[in-house]
This record gives sequence, structure tokens and C-alpha cells, in this order.
Amino acid sequence: MDPAHSIIYVVDDDASIRESISDLLSSFDFQVVTFGSAAEYIAYGRSDSPACLILDVELPDINGLDLQGQISQGRHPPVVFVTGHGDIPASVRAMKAGAIDFLTKPFQEADLMQAVGAAIAKDVDSRRTRDELILLDQRLSLLTPREREVFPLVVSGLLNKQIAGELSISEVTTQIHRSKIMKKMQAESLAELVRFASVLAVPMTRSRRAK
Repeated sequence: MDPAHSIIYVVDDDASIRESISDLLSSFDFQVVTFGSAAEYIAYGRSDSPACLILDVELPDINGLDLQGQISQGRHPPVVFVTGHGDIPASVRAMKAGAIDFLTKPFQEADLMQAVGAAIAKDVDSRRTRDELILLDQRLSLLTPREREVFPLVVSGLLNKQIAGELSISEVTTQIHRSKIMKKMQAESLAELVRFASVLAVPMTRSRRAK
């Protein structure tokens, strides 16, 4: 984790809390942007840098838990709740919705930094997965319709003979399709092609003619 290339968003209606958290995170070289309301945060443009959202539960315009639900389907960073209005039901709801942690004020600085670190790591991983999916989708688009038929059979472990029988084509043609799939998907091995298929959610299939 590189703090200088990470951004922490802090949403809290208490200016003193915003300042305190900002000072703490800035001392670790994090970039910090603070907001006094959910509306201010939502209106703010997103950055391409790994990020974390530190969120209060009680906000002037919307409940923090409701905001978490609203942004859960978008490209928003992982959430760490820091609140003076915490209770068990709220904590359970937040964690079930994917919050990294639910800290109550006053909190330990070490606990906040640990939660922020975990949130940044999760965001980095999510971004890496998303970028890989975009790249693999681009490669998948290069396959011909027939190659798209062969692809799931190959990653399911079927032999050329089985694939040929399944699609009523020759083994030589099957081998050509297999080679082109490997090349277009830029897979170094069958194992890597299988992993790509998993990322792309390519359905595995079994040959009806396999013995």
C-alpha cells in the first residue's frame, strides 16, 4: 500500500472529527478529502486511485447505512464506519453490506489505520480484478462464433476427438480452433486458459458424446 497514491474520503457532519481524522491520515501521507454531508460526497468526482470511504452513521441528509446501500452497486471504495451512534443492529447491517469495520467514537488510532489499510488493499484487489476482466473481455471479443463454441469445451477438459464429435467437425479443425483460442486469449497454458474462463464466467460443459 502506497499512502501517497491512495485517497481517503471522510464523510462526517462534525467538523472537528473531520479535521482530527484528516490530520491523522495526512501524517501517514494519505491524500484526504472531507465532506460534511452525503450529498457533498456523491457530487464529488471519483479518482482512479485506490481509495477508502470513512463514513459516519448519522449525517444531516441521509443515514450513513442508507448511503452505503445506495453506493454499493457503483464504483465506490470500501467503507469504514466511524460513528458515535453505533449499536449492534447497525454494526451487523453495516458488516453484512460489506463494510470493512465499524468503529465507535472515541476510537483507537491503530484500529482506524488497520481498517483503512484493509480497505485500501481490498480496493486495489477489486480494481485489479476489474481491469483484468475488461482486458479478457476485449480478447474474448476477438474469437469467432465457432471459436466461442470450442472455448467452453476446451476449458472443460475435453480432448480434441471429443470436441470434434460434439461439434461434428474434424480433429484437425478442432486443433486449429484450439490453437487460435490460445493465441487470441494470450494464454500460455491450458491452466491459464481455464483461469481466464473462470474470470469471464465461461460455462463449463461436458461432452454428450464423451465415453
